[in-house]
Amino acid sequence: MTLLATLLVAPLELVAQARIARSEFICYDRREDAVNDVRTNIDNYIAVCPELQFEQATGTVRAVYEQQIEVPAAWNDFSAYLHMENVGADYAIFLNGEQICSSIDKFSPADLYISPYLDQGANTLAVVVVAEPYMERLSEGLTIAQRPKFENCYIFAQRRVGVFDYNVRLLPVAQNDYGRLQLDITVENSFTTDEELELGYDLYDPDGKLVDYSVNKFKFEGSSRDTVTFKPYSYNSNHFRWSATNPKLYNLMIYVKRGGVLREYIPVKVGFAKRDYNANGEILLFDKALKLSKQTYNSAKDKATTEKEIKALKAKGINCLCPEYPQPKWFYSLCDALGMYVIDCAALAAPSSADNRDVNGTPSNDPLLVDEYLMRVEAMYRRAQNHVSIIAFSLGGNIGNGYNMYKAYELLKSYGDSRPIIFEGAAGEWNSDI
Repeated sequence: MTLLATLLVAPLELVAQARIARSEFICYDRREDAVNDVRTNIDNYIAVCPELQFEQATGTVRAVYEQQIEVPAAWNDFSAYLHMENVGADYAIFLNGEQICSSIDKFSPADLYISPYLDQGANTLAVVVVAEPYMERLSEGLTIAQRPKFENCYIFAQRRVGVFDYNVRLLPVAQNDYGRLQLDITVENSFTTDEELELGYDLYDPDGKLVDYSVNKFKFEGSSRDTVTFKPYSYNSNHFRWSATNPKLYNLMIYVKRGGVLREYIPVKVGFAKRDYNANGEILLFDKALKLSKQTYNSAKDKATTEKEIKALKAKGINCLCPEYPQPKWFYSLCDALGMYVIDCAALAAPSSADNRDVNGTPSNDPLLVDEYLMRVEAMYRRAQNHVSIIAFSLGGNIGNGYNMYKAYELLKSYGDSRPIIFEGAAGEWNSDI
């Protein structure tokens, strides 16, 4: 009730962001659980499904949901992350009465680093549903399938020196005769002391044959975030080239060892593909222009229905889906496995003011919103970066061009990805590759 009273008399604040942008993943305790996505055996995993405490039809704060979280003393040696999606509305997160992020749009699954806000023992997690005019303006006309509220929301804890993110590609080399894995693993050490960690992986081809494996010991400086790169060759890869007509996937397992004990497993599906674009505005796969039959499509209410609909679209000759905002992780995995190209898109749309660059015109030309734009675009990219079905990234829908879109384009280009960045609202300006 103290939190509720505070919210009713004071507006939400712009606060330091606990929100982070990275691949969506969980560290499993056992290999077989990682392969089968069994989460019940993960020691440091808590499902999040808070209960409604308060609701009203008007005002900035529309509802408050709360859940009590018990944090064991052992979590002092762990980094805790909160994953949120399927809230059904824009929202902010509070922990123990403290607001830890600005409002998050309902269309973009979000990850937050919450260790600094947790207490040993009992904690109160609050999801505060909000109705903010500027948030509604940035998602004008977008609708999302109604899924069970808080479906796939969870907290999980990793050891404080562990995998923060990863980027994986399987690319052709030597005139496309064979492949080479490019695996970049970013490790975060949140201890103040230097720490050793063993990183390993194994890679199996689509026929189940072991292609390569490696385990190496590394030392990471205290309070640092460093990237380790593996570049093994993968021979006999040509008949596994990924495409819409040949959606073959390799199985990669990343794992962590400490003190000689395997502790964390991260499973990844990898496609052998080279994606690029040319000066003619064509998207390329293995240096050949793709003939795309595109359709706007957002995932349905569940995975089974979505799979059925994607198969039906593919049977009609559609080979490229263009969602209007970031989709559930399983959507991209389905497209990887079924052989459907995807042009991913940030959750940005404001069609009624898209052509107006005056003050209070298109929000894309309002520098006060630049951080919101960059967060949405970066979150879209990081979540989808490892999916082979993604052939391009769109900065947004019909939202108009301006300062914020220039900065968003520059941000994505800084990642060095070979896939094109598309923004139809660029209208011939420089912030669109095709």
